[in-house]
Amino acid sequence: MRHSNGIRRAALATTAVTAVAAAVTGILTGTAMAASTTTSTPPPVCPASALQVSARQAAHRPVGTGTGAAVVQFTNVSRKTCVLKGHPTTVAGAGNGSPSHNTPLKVTPTGRAATVPVRPHGKAWVKLTFVQVQGEGDGYCVSGKTPAAYPTMVIGLPRSGKHQVALNDGWWAECDNKVTVTPVSAVKPS
Repeated sequence: MRHSNGIRRAALATTAVTAVAAAVTGILTGTAMAASTTTSTPPPVCPASALQVSARQAAHRPVGTGTGAAVVQFTNVSRKTCVLKGHPTTVAGAGNGSPSHNTPLKVTPTGRAATVPVRPHGKAWVKLTFVQVQGEGDGYCVSGKTPAAYPTMVIGLPRSGKHQVALNDGWWAECDNKVTVTPVSAVKPS
C-alpha cells in the first residue's frame, strides 16, 4: 500500500504542475488567457479644443533686446489624457492680433520628437528661439533687415491645431523671420 500512496502523490503533484503550466500558457479556458489578451488603447492625440496655451520669455535666450526665446506651455483642459508629439510645424507672427494677417517664419526643428502623454490639467512645453533684435529703441537686425514685432504668434502642432498666443510680458520681437523649435516635451525648458 505504501508504494501505491507514493505513486498517487506523485501523480497528483504532476497533475497540479501540469494544470499550473496550462493555466499560465492559456491552455485551460477561462484562466490566464483573459489577462494575456487584454490590450489598452493608447490615448488619442490632443485636439486643439483640449489645449489652453500660454507663453513667456525664456530665462535662457540669445543676447539682445528682442524676445530671443520663448517657452510655450500647452495645458490639457479636457477630462481625458491625450498625447502631443513632434515639433511645431508652423510659427507665424500675427499682425493686428489676427491669425489671418500673419507672417510665417521659417521653422527649423531641433532635437528628437517623442510622444508626450498629457493628463487632465497636465502640461507640455516647446521652446522657440528667434534671431535676436539688437540695440535700443526700435533696434536693428545684424542681417540689415528690419526687426518685426507682433502682439501674438500662431503656433501649429501636428494634428493638434493652430494656437494664437501672446507673451505674458510684451510683444514678440524677432529678426529675419526665422525660428528654431524644440519638440514637445514633458520637461519645462528654461
